[in-house]
Amino acid sequence: MDHFLYRDGELYAEDVPVAEIAAAVGTPFYVYSTATLERHFRLFDEALEGIDHLVCYAMKAASNQAILKTLARLGAGMDVVSGGEYARAIAAGVPGDRIVFSGVGKTRDEMRAALTGGIRQFNVESEPEMAALNEVALELGTRAPITVRVNPDVDAKTHAKIATGKSENKFGIPIARARDVYAQAAAMPGLEVIGIDVHIGSQLTDLEPFRLAYRKVAELTETLRAEGHDIRRLDLGGGLGIPYARGNEAPPLPVEYGKMIKEELGHLGCEIEIEPGRLVAGNAGLMVSRVIYVKSGEDREFLILDGAMNDLIRPAMYDAHHDIVPVVEPQAGAEQRPYDVVGPVCESGDTFAKGRNLPVLNAGDLVAFRSAGAYGAVMSSEYNTRPLIPEVLVHGHQFAVIRARPSFDEMINRDTIPEWL
Repeated sequence: MDHFLYRDGELYAEDVPVAEIAAAVGTPFYVYSTATLERHFRLFDEALEGIDHLVCYAMKAASNQAILKTLARLGAGMDVVSGGEYARAIAAGVPGDRIVFSGVGKTRDEMRAALTGGIRQFNVESEPEMAALNEVALELGTRAPITVRVNPDVDAKTHAKIATGKSENKFGIPIARARDVYAQAAAMPGLEVIGIDVHIGSQLTDLEPFRLAYRKVAELTETLRAEGHDIRRLDLGGGLGIPYARGNEAPPLPVEYGKMIKEELGHLGCEIEIEPGRLVAGNAGLMVSRVIYVKSGEDREFLILDGAMNDLIRPAMYDAHHDIVPVVEPQAGAEQRPYDVVGPVCESGDTFAKGRNLPVLNAGDLVAFRSAGAYGAVMSSEYNTRPLIPEVLVHGHQFAVIRARPSFDEMINRDTIPEWL
């Protein structure tokens, strides 16, 4: 469910007409719904009711501070994967003891920053990382709380570029080596082993891969406890998918996911952490763009938009589908045509959809890309010297620009010309 609905013939974001935002900030832009963000976070929190848990929002999905503050005031922790994300979480007022640091390539500087500023745990992904963290913690005269990310070799049955739990993926350590690695960690005086971490992929639409992975985690928990490790926290990652195309079969609901977690892991008495990102933010955002031209090719028509692959790269990178809808509601039975929907960037890959049936559209019309709240703005760039597009947050009848579009001068003045030029 989201809060982007047609009303009186035009698309609204909560109680604000999308066309009104376009008139105020220009196109293209991202718009997020506070009500959708809040609702989706609460679905996860309520799904784990009755067991000790913390929902840590995966910031990589959408990391604007206004979004972080919206979720943090509901009690969300944060899952970060870089020093920059850690700094963003702290700047948004999230206490360090609610921040989990994930990622395969943590640097020593990032480790120092988190240990100094406060951290809930590091999800360690390799033995070299574990050794480095031990050294940094000892330099600072502290101990680093850790889980070890185990790779359960479970096929998440998702896109190859967002699968993370197979043996050939770069993430975590093989679960078969976990006992040895935990023994090494226990011998390092700068580390405090507190739990196990697992994350098998993103955009999962079936609970069975989760169930298989969590059963392996349950077995490992009991084995490690028998060997003297105080396993008291299980970080289960995120990955629950969303329906990008309306009418497709819906992925499992958070309540079903929570029920499965309790069935597979509830008997262990561990605190449970989950790290949803896409399902919290995905359907909470639109990208809105304007048709520049309608171009007739030899055997197709092109909708050339002012939004491009640098603004929303998922279709180019993952062949991802986003429903595209006109901001003015089409009449029932209105004529539809197949369009190739493209942007103005000088790349053939700057294509959002091919042969997509849409109502007849003309230059100047507004269109909205649904389910664009996750992995949209955060993955955008200034390729072709195109400014990063504004982000807007709606709250009821109000809206605010939470990231402004930079001017060309601001972009160009970031460059520094060497004195010899």
